[in-house]
Amino acid sequence: MATHRPLTPQAPWRELTAQSDDWRAADPALLGTLLTQLHWIRAFEETVLELAAEGLIHGPAHSSVGQEGGAAGSVLALGAGDQINGSHRGHHQFLAKALQHVAPGGLDPRAPLTPAVDEVLQRTLAEIMGLAQGYCRGRGGSMHLRWLEAGALGTNAIVGGGVPLAAGAAWAHRHAGTDRVAVTYFGDGAVNIGSVLETMNLAAAWQLPLCFFIENNRYAVSTTVEESTAEPRLSARGQGFNIPSWKVDGMDPLAVHLAMSEAVAHMRAGNGPAIVEADVYRYFHQNGPFPGSAFGYRSKEEEAQWRRRDPLDKTAAEMIGRGLLSQPDVDALRQACKQAMREVAGRLTEAADGGKRRIRAALWPSPDFRDVGLRSDGAELQGLRYLEADRHDGPMVERKFVDAVADVLDRRMQADAGVVVLGEDVHRLKGGTNGATRGLKERYPDRVLGTPISENAFAGLGGGLAMDGRYKPVVEFMYPDFMWVAADQVFNQIGKARHMFGGDIDVPLVLRTKVAMGTGYGSQHSMDPAGIFATAPGWRIVAPATPYDYVGLMNTALASKDPVLVIEHVDLYGSSGPIPEDDLDFHIPFGKARVRRAGGKLTVLTYLSMVQRALEAVEQSGADAEVIDLRTLDRASLDWDTIGASVRKTNSVLIVEQGARGTGYGAMLADEIQRRYFDWLDQPVKRVTGGEASPSISKVLERAAYAGTEEIIEGLREALADIGERA
Repeated sequence: MATHRPLTPQAPWRELTAQSDDWRAADPALLGTLLTQLHWIRAFEETVLELAAEGLIHGPAHSSVGQEGGAAGSVLALGAGDQINGSHRGHHQFLAKALQHVAPGGLDPRAPLTPAVDEVLQRTLAEIMGLAQGYCRGRGGSMHLRWLEAGALGTNAIVGGGVPLAAGAAWAHRHAGTDRVAVTYFGDGAVNIGSVLETMNLAAAWQLPLCFFIENNRYAVSTTVEESTAEPRLSARGQGFNIPSWKVDGMDPLAVHLAMSEAVAHMRAGNGPAIVEADVYRYFHQNGPFPGSAFGYRSKEEEAQWRRRDPLDKTAAEMIGRGLLSQPDVDALRQACKQAMREVAGRLTEAADGGKRRIRAALWPSPDFRDVGLRSDGAELQGLRYLEADRHDGPMVERKFVDAVADVLDRRMQADAGVVVLGEDVHRLKGGTNGATRGLKERYPDRVLGTPISENAFAGLGGGLAMDGRYKPVVEFMYPDFMWVAADQVFNQIGKARHMFGGDIDVPLVLRTKVAMGTGYGSQHSMDPAGIFATAPGWRIVAPATPYDYVGLMNTALASKDPVLVIEHVDLYGSSGPIPEDDLDFHIPFGKARVRRAGGKLTVLTYLSMVQRALEAVEQSGADAEVIDLRTLDRASLDWDTIGASVRKTNSVLIVEQGARGTGYGAMLADEIQRRYFDWLDQPVKRVTGGEASPSISKVLERAAYAGTEEIIEGLREALADIGERA
């Protein structure tokens, strides 16, 4: 007969409740700062709601009124070097960290407003209103608040989207040898998001100093916690990942502070991550100035019950009970905060017709700021030693393409201690699944990180590392299709971060992946990502076709302060070509294509393994075609000088790519060419691509799905025939 043995989790899970003697023992200066922060945040949020009701907030206004205790109580347990990020409902956390930064000695509830605090209030409100003086120059608004100097890494509009980024900050702190910690704030709705759970596992496995702070306000818009999860005590998630967890009443700011202090001590001691769940309540609806009861999903009685536990009243009552201040002192603080916020709002608005207010026109960002900072201005790439293969006069050695990948990564890791390589199996199998990281783990054991199969977590961690500024992550995705698992981190986070947060933060990340058409791995392992990435803002794209070009372009990618997609191809891994025997420090510039074969009747534009196939097709067909290896594919890096010179000479263009037509890179390229060179074209731009469907596993069907030499030959013939020429 089967026997059963009860199992118990390894990680402690506890509920902390502050007692009366905790309040009596608390430092008066801490309580004074706590009360002052609570009142500043409350007055600020009430002003935001007033402006929203008047139509002066463009977009959402996710109020944190009622939830101030969780933010102030937790932030005041952090040090100046600790960092936080948060969610779409993050005004209170941002303000708490910003106020701590400008008033490191604390805040006195009786003291007048200081210029530093006034500036924080005005710049934060300006950002929420979309104005140029905001911390992100008006681009972030209510949901994207970042002030790095204060330790605020950025709030995030994607539920759970900022959590992996915070793991990158935590890894950076630990690897740098500091005792600093990172805190990522999110709500009950995010607890069921894959990126959050992936990051919990990764942080626990790697013992990162990261606190997952759950603000359980009981509603994801209007859906209750009980409806969305079978375990409404959300800190229970820690049990599955061996993470110590605290549950606390978030309406009691001191209890939050005590729980967070214990969690911070745990992390600073090198014991890995922690979870703190604070039960809080948002007094208003998901967005805007009306209570949830106005929308029918909450009762007025429930709202009144929670309001009777207001964190501002709780803190004031305890301080009055200790004789630290009087009720008139509390009333004066409340009025001072409200008056200061009226003055702040008054600086940003002016009277309009009918007694209404309007935003001062001079405070808007200029429309020509629209695209500024979408990517780096390239200043970091000036002065690099650019050297093409035919100009290199040193000794050369024949090297396989895949070995050149490992060679240049080794050289860069040797020269720059900030380069970190991470991805699935990069530390095993003699260099990952293809050998591209061969030997790196042995030489740089603490900078080659084999990750769990959790694409959201490790891609986002790489993004957080890049934004930290001390590291240059090289993230490997085994196949491009896997990036769609991590699409939020790749496109919404990493690609948009620089622009979204004001245009002046660097994101020096390299994302490596390989095209694997023809290997029999089917529809979910065979895509070419160039077409999708070319339409996504913020990314640079390189696609080298030779070992020499790979070395030069990878060096430039790692010198760039932008995220760079480096596309490889399995067909190229086994091919060989010359690279310098003792020089792996040269660069090839972004924005410089290479004419691989001169011709006069047709311009062929291609990249990766299709360069060699195009050359073979031209040779076999006898076409008078010029073959251009694009090498860099993003909009900012296309070499229009070389392309334009060829188009003006041939008056016809054939774009050659291997993958599916619908997601193909050539659609964007053809559109741009026809806009730029319409007057020089004798016929529409033509394309050689694969079929509409992704390659499937049957060898016959797979070959039918992608383009090869035969399809290029046919494309050459059709393009030349349409202008009266024969191949």
